[in-house]
Amino acid sequence: MAAGVLYTYPENFRAYKALIAAQYSGADVKVAPNFVFGETNKSDGFLKKFPAGKVPAYESSDGKVLLTESNAIAYYVANATLRGSDVATQAAIYQWASWADSELLPASCAWVFPYLGIMQFNKQNVERAKTDLLAALKVLDDHLLTRTFLVTERITLADIIVFTTLIHSFQNVLDSSLRSSLVNVQRWFLTLANQPQVSSVTGTITLCEDPPTYNPKKCLVQSKKDGEKKDKKAEKKEQPKKKEEKPEPTLDDDIDEKPKESKDPFDSMPKGTFNMDDFKRCYSNEDETVSIPYFWEKFDPENYSIWYAEYKYPEELSKVFMSCNLITGMFQRLDKMRKQAFASVCLFGADDDSSISGVWVWRGADLAFPLSPDWQIDYESYDWKKLDPKSEETKKMVQDYFSWSGTDSKGRKFNQGKIFK
Repeated sequence: MAAGVLYTYPENFRAYKALIAAQYSGADVKVAPNFVFGETNKSDGFLKKFPAGKVPAYESSDGKVLLTESNAIAYYVANATLRGSDVATQAAIYQWASWADSELLPASCAWVFPYLGIMQFNKQNVERAKTDLLAALKVLDDHLLTRTFLVTERITLADIIVFTTLIHSFQNVLDSSLRSSLVNVQRWFLTLANQPQVSSVTGTITLCEDPPTYNPKKCLVQSKKDGEKKDKKAEKKEQPKKKEEKPEPTLDDDIDEKPKESKDPFDSMPKGTFNMDDFKRCYSNEDETVSIPYFWEKFDPENYSIWYAEYKYPEELSKVFMSCNLITGMFQRLDKMRKQAFASVCLFGADDDSSISGVWVWRGADLAFPLSPDWQIDYESYDWKKLDPKSEETKKMVQDYFSWSGTDSKGRKFNQGKIFK
């Protein structure tokens, strides 16, 4: 039986996965006391064990097992019933876990976060996210028409992971009228919510009754704790000299910076000699035979880095236009990152046989997305690899992606591309 400590902040939906799994399996998982987000996970002792500084993080009682990804932690503390007793069941559970991360989480965050003041409100993006989430929930509703739970006749990790991913949507945006069209999903959600092993972790979950509203003039944000509305501007006027308090964690826990930080994270980095705007103008106005050599002539490897990204779930890609929407949606949600970043993301293949990958360039030597909570919705759906600017392999990759040519690793031909600039 697993035993260990879980490092997390209160009401972290990702941490709920492991805590609920532990309730079912009997694993001895204790939440670390006195954990302060932004301090504890930045301490030398924590970073020595968990270099990424992410939470939730799990440490076994003997110190031999150190885990940070929430699905992996939940799997580790689960029992055989939750994990699945055979390979086919385990694969189905893994499928639902992947689906939750790639289909539910991005849409849920992009719909919920603007109403909570965590992301900038953009009506077009919010409506798109709403459409995406409701479409995904229709798939889930159809699946649950003849089933009590997602995979077997008992609760598995698939149910726990999908359920916890949807908590904030049920609390904040899925009002009663929307839920009325998702009868099977609502029945399944409430069944999970009322299990003693679940409610002992989450407490009573209050469902959203009315459509969420947003007041752009007063920046009204719905309080997560008591439902009261707070006028941020009024608070600022009433307490102009109050010492700035430490920000609370955001809903997306696998982050690396304080979520209330509004300053562009790139501003604290050396500017270097590479002028991103000049390169973008060159790329937009010149042929690749000019813009790509210009890139290598001006690129500053000391202060900028090049990354390769590949979408983790190509087996879930169906229609090409839907796959392209994934890329577009990610670009839109990364709008504040454009000033110091550039990317060429390509779709290879055709309907029901495609892949998404791209080459990214930004200021700084490390992965940029953990620097801001606004940038973290989509990046975990991709595998990221830092490229060596001196290698011929990198130069060939930059050439192919910037000029929209070549094939992917499986030999699929280039279909279409999108530029982030």
